[in-house]
Amino acid sequence: MSIRFGVSPIAWINDDMPELGADTSLEQVLAESRDIGFAGIELGGRFPRDAATLGTLLARFQLVLVGGWYSASLLTRSAREEIAALQAHLGLLKALGCTVFIIAETSNAIHGNRNRALSASPRLDRAGWARFGEKLTEVADHVAAASMRLAYHHHLGTVVESGEDLERFLESTGPSVGMTIDTGHAALGGVDAVSLIRTHPQRVAHVHCKDIRGEIFRKTKAEGGSFLSGVLAGMFTVPGDGDIDFRKVLQALAEIGYSGWIIVEAEQDPTIADPRRYGELGLTTLRREAAAAGLRVVE
Repeated sequence: MSIRFGVSPIAWINDDMPELGADTSLEQVLAESRDIGFAGIELGGRFPRDAATLGTLLARFQLVLVGGWYSASLLTRSAREEIAALQAHLGLLKALGCTVFIIAETSNAIHGNRNRALSASPRLDRAGWARFGEKLTEVADHVAAASMRLAYHHHLGTVVESGEDLERFLESTGPSVGMTIDTGHAALGGVDAVSLIRTHPQRVAHVHCKDIRGEIFRKTKAEGGSFLSGVLAGMFTVPGDGDIDFRKVLQALAEIGYSGWIIVEAEQDPTIADPRRYGELGLTTLRREAAAAGLRVVE
């Protein structure tokens, strides 16, 4: 069992708020990610979508592609329609050797809407969960046939946000549906990520480590702020700079024998939180805690 550390480009260039990092080149993102010491990087909006072009670019910076977010619309279309829609994304990831397919339902999500309060997250009833779970499992089976694991990303502002949502999600989906455990979204959604890892080890397919500033989140929510206003206020940060005890997270991953990628991710305003400096802090923190947990790290 071994782990590798990667990074999300969202610290440099935010696809949900293009003004954040608008003047940052993709080459700067890749060079700084390499220089910090990351082995891989997730897909961003400015990355080329031609496999040969992207593969050559990443090789120049000694990075590999870990995976990339896919926005699903299973609440508004069939599993067959979704499978057809995701083929280009799946093909790109497969061509570049990715092992996980990160996906989240966004057809009715509010996290990208600055005019919707955090408290307005969409919900599903039991019948809705049954339909959604059946279709998502069909998509996951298709992804598995392509030799990748579907890694569903629970996320604030979406139908899979809270502990109750995750319970319904796990009840409604089959074993081919893995999860991206996101420590930041878990903490702010009222989910104990450590307990989730230990209770459902077979579902842990991918890991995003972001830290939180809980006081900022609570203030944003109390004032009726949106997800993006919370991001701008600084409710997320990198491991080692917030409220989460990452030693417990890494220990839980060691206990279940997790093998795969751990991604440092923290959407912040890069003019306030220098991506290189914060990336170094996040990676240093996780390396220290991985060593304490006895995890084998592949550089």
